[in-house]
Amino acid sequence: MSRVQLALNVSDLEASIAFYSALFKTTPHKLRPGYANFEVAEPPLKLVLIEQAAADRGNGPAGALNHLGIEVETTAEVTQAAAALHEDGMKTVEELATTCCYAEQDKVWVYDPAGAPWEVYTVTNDNPALVTANGEPMPLAPAGSACNSC
Repeated sequence: MSRVQLALNVSDLEASIAFYSALFKTTPHKLRPGYANFEVAEPPLKLVLIEQAAADRGNGPAGALNHLGIEVETTAEVTQAAAALHEDGMKTVEELATTCCYAEQDKVWVYDPAGAPWEVYTVTNDNPALVTANGEPMPLAPAGSACNSC
């Protein structure tokens, strides 16, 4: 099973959770400070809400869109997607065994002609520790990651 991911920047996480819970008739699969993740059955969708004040959006994509993705079941499917994208002449950025959006993932990134980031990814651990080895809170994305807006 694969599904499309839509990651949105929101300024009011609680209001957005209430809106999308009503719209899709489901509650978040994962809640973290400034972050909500929905696994919508119908239509098949992974909806991610990332709380950002309008002033903070200068560090990431402008507007409501943060990034888009296609969630797949296995790392092999990520590897196959990376090869196919590369064969089609697209520049790719691979991130294997990375922690992003409060989950461990293997992924490949591409950018559409307007610069919108797309990831093909699989979650290898949906609930890793919430702190790093030195006791610091886990960041949403590692420094220098293509997921730096996440």
